Amino acid sequence: MQRAFKTKLKLNNRQKTLMAQHAGYSRWLWNWALKNMWNESYKAGLKPYANKLKKFYTNHVKPQYPWQYTLSSRVYQFVFMHLVEAFNRFFQGRAQHPKFKNKGRNDSFTLDNCGKVMEFSGTRLKLPFIGWVSTYEPLPGIQIKRVTISRVADYWYIYLAYELEPEPTVKCREYLGVDVGVKVLATCSDGTVFPNPRADKQAQKKLARLQRELSRRTMGSANRNKTKLKLAKAHQRVANIRKDAIQKLTSWLGKNHAVIGLEDLNVSGLLKNHKLAHKLAGAIADSALYEIRRQVEYKSEWYGCSLVFVDRFYPSTKTCSSCGHVQEMPLKERVFDCEVCGEVFDRDYNASLNARTFCRRLFGLSLWNRKCRHPMKNQVTGKKQEGNFNTVFTALYQFLVAGNRRTCQGKRLKMFA
Repeated sequence: MQRAFKTKLKLNNRQKTLMAQHAGYSRWLWNWALKNMWNESYKAGLKPYANKLKKFYTNHVKPQYPWQYTLSSRVYQFVFMHLVEAFNRFFQGRAQHPKFKNKGRNDSFTLDNCGKVMEFSGTRLKLPFIGWVSTYEPLPGIQIKRVTISRVADYWYIYLAYELEPEPTVKCREYLGVDVGVKVLATCSDGTVFPNPRADKQAQKKLARLQRELSRRTMGSANRNKTKLKLAKAHQRVANIRKDAIQKLTSWLGKNHAVIGLEDLNVSGLLKNHKLAHKLAGAIADSALYEIRRQVEYKSEWYGCSLVFVDRFYPSTKTCSSCGHVQEMPLKERVFDCEVCGEVFDRDYNASLNARTFCRRLFGLSLWNRKCRHPMKNQVTGKKQEGNFNTVFTALYQFLVAGNRRTCQGKRLKMFA
């Protein structure tokens, strides 16, 4: 399993200049290869290859630009490689056609040590051609072959990818239901609540002021570049606050729980819903609900836990977690007051309890104590146990259709009790 590590670099002015030169070199090569080589080759009916492009560039084009000899020759090796990968994704229908790069946007470059393994640890590392650089946080003891350096709002970051063996942690709880939302970032079935920082909403006034200031600046002036950098730093701060909250939430979920029940939300559909107000759609985007799901998915593999997605059409919010009664719950009502048993729950907490119940029922299917020809594996203990195959999946179908603890005839199943 591969794990990515990203950290901020501590650079002086000379090193920042050298980084910017290599990023500009990479951008120049990308635009040149995309315009003069790839597009022209396809117009002529030829199919370009990465090795042929590199040989032609090294022998015929690079000697015409002496300034390129003052920078690392490993940069253009990866530019052609990344360009070929971009076109492969385009032909497979997984990405759009590669576009030209602009100065100041997504500045990055990739280096390696001519195929040799580089060993990094601590807060200092030696990069090929760049030399010794420092980081703000210590790096794990790893061995890699390539690094990628990028600039975000005048800050330089280094990206490392290395092999990692999963390390299962000791779990303090077996089942946990999680309800993600906008009012609070996550409400768990054990009563834990993670507040939503709402970083974008808190920074709206500052962002609007900087945007107005930028619109008044003269195009191409030094003052416009300074204001543009201030605006980029403000956006970067918003993104960092959001990432920090989500990383802490997902790490806590993966490290401490054996089975996690998470909603299968259609986030893109919520953002496109014309019935939702503009502010609510912005709050959904600011909460980054799909990013929570993405991080829980890969962290569950790191820490050795199981992840269950509650069915998208399962009425977790409308169902009473105590008696199973289903009733309508408008979005403006934040408290669930059951009309049958009289129990009163917070809306999000009630949904998290139903998510936990969903996990228990789903994983309880492998604990059926009757014999069948196909033994099933308990996802929690890892042991194979006997069960009635047809009865189990009939009960699962009734559970998903009914959405409560009762069967169609009003009788309880033993596994759901």
